[in-house]
Amino acid sequence: MSGVLAIALENATKLMPILLSSRKEYIALMNIHKELPEQQIRKACEEFVGKIMQTPPKKSAVARKEREREIYYLQIIEISGRDVLMRVGCEAGTYIRKLCSDIGKKLGTGAHMQELRRTKAGVFTEEQAVSLQELKDAYEFYKSGNGEPLRSIIFPMERVADNIKSVIVKDSSIHNIASGAPVYANGISRIEEGIEKGGLVGIFSLKGELVAIGFAQMDSGKMLEMKKGIAIKTDRVLIDRNLYPK
Repeated sequence: MSGVLAIALENATKLMPILLSSRKEYIALMNIHKELPEQQIRKACEEFVGKIMQTPPKKSAVARKEREREIYYLQIIEISGRDVLMRVGCEAGTYIRKLCSDIGKKLGTGAHMQELRRTKAGVFTEEQAVSLQELKDAYEFYKSGNGEPLRSIIFPMERVADNIKSVIVKDSSIHNIASGAPVYANGISRIEEGIEKGGLVGIFSLKGELVAIGFAQMDSGKMLEMKKGIAIKTDRVLIDRNLYPK
């Protein structure tokens, strides 16, 4: 496997749950064990778009229990004999090699994944990826006084939170939030629509700084209505509380 692998540095490691749970996109080469009409292959693949049940393969890092996963799209790029090149957008935790195997069972011929490349992980795409050698070169430039190549490679941690719903809090609330306190409804300045109770939320300052991430205790509508009460339970703090003195 090759492709996009997001790496977090220092305080940004606290945001790894967002990266790990974000949507992924892959380019996969599937080999079908017997030649079949192209239309039959396409029809079988179409049946795997949407909610599917999947049991992780034997060689996996999780328990082998059947669980629901979602395939957002499965686009066939090319079919050449028994080889099928396809682009798959899926929920985190989906095993593409198991998807290929299940498509093979559906076709009645068997199939296996031959090659795999991750092209998207959350907000990050293959176009933004750099090799380890490019990273090393950028670091050497940085040590010699030219930080521009490294700045073009390393993104601010706020970029990761583009993938989740957010609220903007008042400056007067930040010190307490950065000390681990929850976000109270009267401390919120602006709210993004679509927040659901229990969902992960990014908590931002008026300047656009990522203060913390937490779990919503009510939906967007309730947050707007409520004048008191806990709106978000703070989970991980990402800002130094001394930046906003009490």
